[in-house]
Parts: sequence; C-alpha cells; structure tokens
Amino acid sequence: MTKSKLLLAGLLALILAPVAAFAQALPDLGGKKVVVVTENAYPPLQFIDAKTGKQIGWEYDAMNEIAKRLNFTVEYQNTSWDAMIQAVSDNQYNIGMTGITIKDDRKQKVDFSDPYMRSEQFMLVRGDESRFTDAKTFGAFKDGLIGAQAGTTPFYTAVYSVLDGNEQNPRIKLFETFGATVQALKSGDVDVVLTDGTAGKGYVDASEGKLKLIGGPLGTEDFGFIFPKGSDLVKPVNAAIAVLKADGTFDTLNKKWFLDYKMGQ
Repeated sequence: MTKSKLLLAGLLALILAPVAAFAQALPDLGGKKVVVVTENAYPPLQFIDAKTGKQIGWEYDAMNEIAKRLNFTVEYQNTSWDAMIQAVSDNQYNIGMTGITIKDDRKQKVDFSDPYMRSEQFMLVRGDESRFTDAKTFGAFKDGLIGAQAGTTPFYTAVYSVLDGNEQNPRIKLFETFGATVQALKSGDVDVVLTDGTAGKGYVDASEGKLKLIGGPLGTEDFGFIFPKGSDLVKPVNAAIAVLKADGTFDTLNKKWFLDYKMGQ
C-alpha cells in the first residue's frame, strides 16, 4: 500500500472511529417486540399519507432506525392524544411518540427519552386573515377563537402566552385531534391554531394559499419519546438517539421531512 493510501486509510479511521465507537456501544435487544403508539395527526412527524394510506413521517423514520440499531422489532399502534400518556403510564404500550413536549408534570406519570428535537410554536391562521398579526393583537381581538387539544403545549401556550391565564377561557375551543383543529380553522369555526413551526409549514405548503403562519415564535419546546416509569428501554433508546445525532442521521431526516417533503404532493 502506498504512503498516500496509508495516510488516507488512517484519516478515514480517525474520522469513522467516533461513530464506530458509538455503534459498538449500543446494546443488542435481541429482536424483542416493542409496541410503539402514536396519534398520526402531527405532520411531518407522523401522519397518514393521503395517496398511499401508509403511516409515514420523521418519527417513524427515526424510530425504525433506532429499532434497527438496537435490534428490536416495532409494532405500531394508534390512540388519541388525550389517552396516550395515561395508556403508556399503565404499560399498555412500551413507547409513545407524537411530538410530546418534555415537561416536569408529565414526568410524574412517564419517563422521557433525551430530547430528539427542539421546536418553536407559531400562530397558524387562514391565508386572508388581516384582523390581527401576532399574539398581542389577537389577544386584543376579543371575538377571536383558538382551537386546541386539552393538555397539550399549544393549549397552555394559548392560555398563558396569548390569552389571560384562565384555562376555562371560552375563547379556546377544544378538539380531540390536531387535525380537527386545523379543519376547524379552515372552515372558520376558529381563527387561530398554535403549532410547531415545522408542522405548520407543512400545512401551509399544502394549503394552496389558504393558510399562513404569522407573528414570531411563542415558545421553545423539546420533544421526547415516553415510556412507562422505570422502563429498561430508556437507556438504550437514549444511547441510540446520541448516535443518530452524532452520525448525521437526524440531520438527514430533518432535510427529508422539513425541507424536501411537500405535503399533498
């Protein structure tokens, strides 16, 4: 082998060594079945593709890659958001994923993985909206209604960052799914939906000008997978998350789902 080839081989070894070390450190779960529950209502994280009827999204790709690296078999199931945390807490499912914000009060019921994504919330409105332009002007627009799911981060942001801190405020209309809030926005039943910026962009891109995002970010949140308290899956999943961050896999998924993918196309 020539000196140049030896040097190249040495450089490649140095570059790949950290990734290889990460990969070697990951535990092997022996092909065990892991039941993962989601809502399929939060594109582009997880949703049903309208053309194929398949479950797709960033979280599916990430979880499938985690399963591959840790050698476990995934069985996906679905439930509503309002039932998910309690169902995981009750050991009905091994892992929950649906863009779940890591919060201290939720940690009383479930364990969280390390964060796999950080997001910011924005106001999603109809494309022709001109009565308000941000949270402050919406707060002053007394007839404006917000659509939200009870117990979610957007609900609490609406209550405490947009309105008056009253969780019973009649200006908030509750819906069972995020998709239902967006449909209510389109039909004029509500005037605003709060959403993660990436999910909101997906809806805007697919709306043909019927929806838009306004104002600045209303808050930052970290997303994590949830597990029953004391789950022995937390540590290996965290190890896999660290590897996928380090080797660029999450960056690739971010590009695929947040830049390249176009909803409805």
